[in-house]
Amino acid sequence: MAESVASEDGPADSSESPHISDADAFRILWEMKMKKRQKCPSLPETVTELGTEDGSKVYIVGTAHFSDSSKQDVVKTIQEVQPDVVVVELCQYRVSMLKMDEETLLKEAKEINFEKLHQAIKQNGVMSGLMQILLLKVSAHITEQLGMAPGGEFREAFKEASKVPFCKFHLGDRPIPVTFKRAIAALSFWQKVKLAWGLCSLSDPISEDDVEKCKQKDLLEQMMAEMIGEFPDLHRTIVSERDIYLTYMLKQAAKKTELPRASENEPQKSMPTIVVGVVGMGHVPGIEKNWSTNVNIHEIMSVPPPSKLSRIITFAAKVTFFGLVSYGCFCVSRRTARFILSVPATKYCLQRLNQMRMWNF
Repeated sequence: MAESVASEDGPADSSESPHISDADAFRILWEMKMKKRQKCPSLPETVTELGTEDGSKVYIVGTAHFSDSSKQDVVKTIQEVQPDVVVVELCQYRVSMLKMDEETLLKEAKEINFEKLHQAIKQNGVMSGLMQILLLKVSAHITEQLGMAPGGEFREAFKEASKVPFCKFHLGDRPIPVTFKRAIAALSFWQKVKLAWGLCSLSDPISEDDVEKCKQKDLLEQMMAEMIGEFPDLHRTIVSERDIYLTYMLKQAAKKTELPRASENEPQKSMPTIVVGVVGMGHVPGIEKNWSTNVNIHEIMSVPPPSKLSRIITFAAKVTFFGLVSYGCFCVSRRTARFILSVPATKYCLQRLNQMRMWNF
């Protein structure tokens, strides 16, 4: 009688509740992903579709780094295609922006302080570090004018990728120290001075029309393109070489996906990969151009040794810095000594010591 009551009211022991095996959990998650994946996705106009020989597909979302519409394009694309890999135009030196909130990022982007200068010089060297700070100044100028933190599309990509089962998240950009060091090495001394002056003098206000244009074209990359247009070598290192690197990383991500296994005894299966790439729209033409070629990144990852002039300037900058610090310490110590000697108590002690010395003689 007791058994019949237990069966009517519910299971008598919680251990008898249904249990989902790892194999079933994998299968359910995979089926959910496949059901959400659209065979003929409705994608924004900013998306470019590329393919590989083994059937993998790469959807490149060309974005403007200061645009709300770009963030919406990224979200829609990831939701439609349910990718296996998401690749973003970031490197390990800029990955922190993925986990910072908009308010903090907005404050960080506007402020360029001594700590940032020291960190840039420590990572990239004196000349490359100073150039990075000047480029941050450009970004800070746009940030202040638009009231919008950069990299919103990358944060949205990170959030959406975490919602897709078995989706990997890759950093696809070349490390920024390599880019800056190669860029500086490509310029002559006077070109460096001219470029630095152009970056320092950037203070034109951004109108409402420019804000609207941001939704159609990457304002930051457009302004940079205008400034570096007269420096072909700089354009090659900052834009063209990164096009090659991004292409290589997208191709690596587009290799066949190994399907998840519930156990080690289960045979390994693979299928074509779906990739979503999130890059500035200025890189999309270069990626399309390089897609059908065998790209090699070894050459563009090498950092040329500093020139003799660069070493002289670096040495002179260090000597000047330490000289100023030493002179400052000297001036402070001299003033401190004068102040101490002028204190009545100090004068009295010195007089007593002088009298004691006279008595000993």
